[in-house]
Amino acid sequence: MLRSEFESLLDKTLSPNRFKDYAPNGLQVEGKKEIQRVVTGVTASQALIDAAIEYKADAIFVHHGYFWKNEDPRVVGMKYRRLAALIKNDINLYGYHLPLDAHPTLGNNAGLADALGLLNRSGLQAGVAIEDAIGVVGELGEPVSSAVFRQKVEAAVGRDVLFECVNDHMIHRVALCTGGAQGYIEQAVASGADVYITGEVSEQTIHIAREMGIHFVAAGHHATERFGAKSMADFLVRECGLDAVFIDIDNPA
Repeated sequence: MLRSEFESLLDKTLSPNRFKDYAPNGLQVEGKKEIQRVVTGVTASQALIDAAIEYKADAIFVHHGYFWKNEDPRVVGMKYRRLAALIKNDINLYGYHLPLDAHPTLGNNAGLADALGLLNRSGLQAGVAIEDAIGVVGELGEPVSSAVFRQKVEAAVGRDVLFECVNDHMIHRVALCTGGAQGYIEQAVASGADVYITGEVSEQTIHIAREMGIHFVAAGHHATERFGAKSMADFLVRECGLDAVFIDIDNPA
């Protein structure tokens, strides 16, 4: 597949123009014109680049790419080493941030919602269609205790989580937004959710949860955002016949 065709496919699938983002979505570093082998991952770290070089990848697809708003524009140090490795090995780098969070079937939020078995889904933001929303609200098939729900989340993300249990209410309605989305907790309250799941926690988040009576789960930024990159690897194999593989560079954050 030509590089231009690959980017057109990604743009058609993920619709980046619908989002006002913090970094450019799409091709971030140009490499070879023909793409057959693709590595997907959460973040374009040096470790992922090194793994892609070993895999002889033509392209890397990530959720967290480069050139973030307000970052130092100089190509020095770590940034130089990363870019130099990509350019030397002629590897294309594609980054899709919010579009990969929001995609209703391939996205990070959709993947976590699938893993939890959420039904009757809608967007977290009031009045926003689910395909445009940053965050998902859904329901479990039947209410469960907070202890059982914690087990479900830990099984879904494959790690221990921070769980702030604020009352003895059963959990039925679930709001979630992967990554560093702890600031959406009040929107989760407004949605009528019994619990809010995200990746990270801030000091004030716990006070908000306690005072507004909503269970809160911080399940890890990296752990909650593996779903989209993994789904995209599967998509590229299934729909495009490409040689694509998800490589997980573990991160406890």
